[in-house]
Amino acid sequence: MSYDVIVVGARVAGAATALLLARAGLRVLAVDRVAFPSDTVSSHQVQVPAAARLARWGVLDRLVAAGTPPAREVRFDSGRVVLTGRYPSVDGVDALYSPRRTLLDAVLVDAARSAGAEVRERFRLEELVWRDGMVTGIRGRGARGPAVTERARLVIGADGKHSAVAAAVGARVRWSAPVRTFASYGYWSGVPLPSAELYHRDGHVVAAFPTGDGLSVVYAATPLARFAAARRDLTAHHLTVLDRCGDLGARVRSGVLAERLRTTPDLPNVVRASHGPGWALAGDAGAVMDPVTAQGISHALADAESLARAVVAGLAGGRPLGAALVAWERRRDRRLRPMYDLTLRTAALRPRRTDHALFAALARQPAEVGRFLGALAGIVPADRYFTPRVVLPLVGAAALRRAMSGG
Repeated sequence: MSYDVIVVGARVAGAATALLLARAGLRVLAVDRVAFPSDTVSSHQVQVPAAARLARWGVLDRLVAAGTPPAREVRFDSGRVVLTGRYPSVDGVDALYSPRRTLLDAVLVDAARSAGAEVRERFRLEELVWRDGMVTGIRGRGARGPAVTERARLVIGADGKHSAVAAAVGARVRWSAPVRTFASYGYWSGVPLPSAELYHRDGHVVAAFPTGDGLSVVYAATPLARFAAARRDLTAHHLTVLDRCGDLGARVRSGVLAERLRTTPDLPNVVRASHGPGWALAGDAGAVMDPVTAQGISHALADAESLARAVVAGLAGGRPLGAALVAWERRRDRRLRPMYDLTLRTAALRPRRTDHALFAALARQPAEVGRFLGALAGIVPADRYFTPRVVLPLVGAAALRRAMSGG
């Protein structure tokens, strides 16, 4: 059978892309090497704009019904000041959600199937099929049986940061930066969170958010240079970091680690050229960045929506597919760049004097805290908030000069 689109990878970016393409009436095949539900290392956070997308697609209600709690209020602790506020709403959604990936990915796969996409689990990609320099399909095999070849007008790689599709097409790296942190997180019971919590310290960023089954997910970012020492006892390292965050360490120590601690230094910052003859890349396959700003899921869903729109325009809307994909990638880059830059700055784990001046100013102007949280969450573009035009009126010229001079 021939398809309009084959999507390789059926986690967040892939399943969402397949869902939207199938709803638009295209013939879609999505394949993944795992069976769902399946866990994976994740930042967990479905930021408010992403939650609004899931609500529009009729998916958010399923996450809520399965017990994923909303996080509306946030406590931001810089070590010098504490800010408390709420996220601005997007299309009526005013909360962040942190579902387990065993839930989120399975819900999106089920939604893609319900929309008419064919989803094959436990399918391993072996190679892309080419004709005259253009990708025309895939070859692979399921858990049992012989290898099969499937053909399509477009193959989308949504197979993660180490994308086999990106490698096979030789996708060029356009932006990159060295790995800056390693991440660790655990699921803890008996650690109630009155609100979501963010801690920014010199050398660490920590986040604690409620997830399903009465658990809290507690994440810590540490400079990569400390990984060799930390790996001698990763749980002890994790708890020591939390001890630097007010009473969070004590609260976590009074709880119970429900599953093994997850730790990874595999946190690249890479943006690839994401389309070519017969192929495109979605989600982490095309652009991945440090989870310190927890934007991975949000990027994947935004990418799925914009890429699906471009593909429909190119395959069913009369516009040449190549031109539609060129325009899509330009829009993606414009959307992504401000958060990419903010992520690299945050992943340095060294708050600047001007940052502390801003935090102090916000503590005196609590009505502004929501807009600040909106910038961290991607609701307000970072390049429209962390600018002199916004920051100077908040901080004041004299205070900003003192901060920049170290006074």
